[in-house]
Amino acid sequence: MIHTILGAGGPVANALTSQLINANETIRLVSRKPSKITGNNITWQKADLLNYDEVLAATQGSAVIYLVVGLVYDKDVWKVQWPVIMQNVINATKATGARLIFFDNVYMYGLVNGRMTEDTPYNPSSVKGQIRAGIADMLMDEVKAGTIRATIARAPDFYGTDSQNSFVDMMVLSKYAAKQTAQWIGDPNKKHNFILIEDAGKAMYLLGQNPNSDNQIWHLPTPAAITGKQFIEIAAGVYKVKPKYFSIKKFMLWIFGLFQKVVMGTVEMYYQYDHDYIFDSSKFEKAFNFKPTSYEDGITQVSETYYKPVNG
Repeated sequence: MIHTILGAGGPVANALTSQLINANETIRLVSRKPSKITGNNITWQKADLLNYDEVLAATQGSAVIYLVVGLVYDKDVWKVQWPVIMQNVINATKATGARLIFFDNVYMYGLVNGRMTEDTPYNPSSVKGQIRAGIADMLMDEVKAGTIRATIARAPDFYGTDSQNSFVDMMVLSKYAAKQTAQWIGDPNKKHNFILIEDAGKAMYLLGQNPNSDNQIWHLPTPAAITGKQFIEIAAGVYKVKPKYFSIKKFMLWIFGLFQKVVMGTVEMYYQYDHDYIFDSSKFEKAFNFKPTSYEDGITQVSETYYKPVNG
């Protein structure tokens, strides 16, 4: 039984791969660059997800396909590439008869007043959100038509990785590890959720192991929303430093973005950081009897792995 990971090498893909290795599953890693992860039951296959023939070749014989690709954080790239990738993967899923699990974010919901649940309607507040709503609809339209078995697994911002994709890792945890002042995007008095990357990997693995979870949307297990100040205080407590930070406003982000395109990509998402952002994962927690890792435990784990405190 082959578990094929499209977009191998990214933070979520690596967390999922780790879970599959622990379970002694047969894994096929698919990406454009060779995988650094090797092992007895692991093979790597080069494929460009924009090329259907390569996607089909990479997914042949798969029991489960996980789509966890991360594109460059640029709405123009997303607009062109995401619909092509999704259509290629849908077609390959039909051709192989595999189950598909798509790792997604929450951009399609837009600005939500209250909790985000799996039933929250799509009302994107950004171009990236419109694109994500479009590809989610592409996938679930096929599910409704009965042509594929597929699942959407959604998560909020993650932490617990050495990836540049996590703002709390880069701007809070790595700063406190180095005894520097942290940075926070937006209003630190607003609530936000963060998922530990290891929990995201475990949850993706559980969905892959349970065919009865197919053909629906799942919010991956995430602790309750807390304010930015609370997150900063917990992190400072773990690192035994003073909870010093400064807030980055939208205009500052825009200025930084003039020099760094990835930062400019965050500007249209600023609404997530100056409003409450409350992600509800109770459906998953109940169905799988899964307790999300607390922020304190998660940050403690990070302080012992990726961002160890400097001496002195």
